[in-house]
Amino acid sequence: MGFFDKLKEGLKKTKDSFVSKVEVLVNSFTKIDEDFFEELEETLILSDIGAETSCDICDRLRAEVKRTGTTDPAEVKGLLKSIIADILSGNHELDFSTKPAVILVIGVNGAGKTTTIGKLAANLKNDGKKVIVAAADTFRAAAIDQLNVWTDRAGVDIVKHAEGSDPAAVVFDACSAAKARNADVLIIDTAGRLHNKKNLMEELKKISRIISQQLPDSALETLLVLDATTGQNAVNQARLFKEVCEITGIVLTKLDGTAKGGIIIPIKNELDIPVKLVGVGEKIDDLQNFIPQDYAEILFAENGDKE
Repeated sequence: MGFFDKLKEGLKKTKDSFVSKVEVLVNSFTKIDEDFFEELEETLILSDIGAETSCDICDRLRAEVKRTGTTDPAEVKGLLKSIIADILSGNHELDFSTKPAVILVIGVNGAGKTTTIGKLAANLKNDGKKVIVAAADTFRAAAIDQLNVWTDRAGVDIVKHAEGSDPAAVVFDACSAAKARNADVLIIDTAGRLHNKKNLMEELKKISRIISQQLPDSALETLLVLDATTGQNAVNQARLFKEVCEITGIVLTKLDGTAKGGIIIPIKNELDIPVKLVGVGEKIDDLQNFIPQDYAEILFAENGDKE
């Protein structure tokens, strides 16, 4: 099964929940009036799009309906698809323009950070890249051991210290190792202590300072890992992490197990952070680059369409 088909399968619950409600609404109206827009906005809010983005989408839809002279509610699905694809457009590629490129991975415990790093490391190695992983989550018990299992499986090097040691020291050694071993990519795990924002902020600042001192010319991605099954809570997490550091992209995990895959839309619309990777299963190759056009196509495809 190719990744498009896996994404299609993974988005099935979201499609059934979100787009099916839109279809019911469209079929129950004979004209596009203010009542229609109010019902649509409510439908979007109930589909984990959130109040702010639902309002934005309806405003844009009003403008499109007026611009195109659309009167048939059945045509709204096509307009919605275009609006959502437009919201999600932008740069979704990871930056590997330097050697090494650095990927700092942040997120709360339980979101799938360790698994994401393991899968990403394996995918990059399969692409012919030399990868080093830094185990800088020295706070959570067993975090280093779990990461070690994944790096062994992926066949990549790991730089680690003892549990409870200074994460910045791990990052310093990992930067040195990346230079000495001529690595293509350095992936850094971090502790997910969002409840203690001040400590987290200080720790991430310290880590960022070491990266910029040791690898001043390296491209830096800061990826926030979010669990799709948490819905609007994931958007709130992204908002809080954005206050702590500059996020360049989102990794959305567990997309295959939820009807809340619509949260991709408010994350981009409200926070202007692109989703760069999505996870749609347990296997190593079930983490892939996010392609907005595929997402919109799958959501709004008629059942039976081959997209």
